[in-house]
Amino acid sequence: MNSFRPISNLSFLSKLVERAAADRLKAHFDSQQLLPCRQSAYRARHSTETAIIAVHDEITRTIDDGNVCALVLLDLSAAFDTVDHQTLIRVVSCRFGVADLALNWCSSYLNQRSQTFHVGVHQSGPHIIDCGVPQGSVLGPLKFISYTEDSADLITSASWGTICTPMTRS
Repeated sequence: MNSFRPISNLSFLSKLVERAAADRLKAHFDSQQLLPCRQSAYRARHSTETAIIAVHDEITRTIDDGNVCALVLLDLSAAFDTVDHQTLIRVVSCRFGVADLALNWCSSYLNQRSQTFHVGVHQSGPHIIDCGVPQGSVLGPLKFISYTEDSADLITSASWGTICTPMTRS
């Protein structure tokens, strides 16, 4: 049961409004080049295949140069549930320049969301959701990649050394 994630039943009108907002947000991201170039998930002309090819090319290049390469992978399969709403609003405002009415709309989209759970004939009372992005929404994936966008900068600028080190031969 812990692996199941609630799906939001959103109305047609809600999804239509979300699609319009998502199109505007994507256009803003693209025109200002706000997302990392290797951000493959939830973007047009980017896919799992392009991500795998980029990683493969980097590993091959490193090995061809005679260096050792280590690969660290993160499983973010349940990460949508951990998005803190207040932090996301700060990120959307500070890093992406969303302001005024657009920021108020983004905030209202997240605040005071509630969920009711149905199991058989039993139903829980409404529970306020203060973290996570709604599964089944159009904006959920965009909000998530906005939230995690700076992780590429953190990894790239890490002071713990280089990713690949020269291989010593004996």
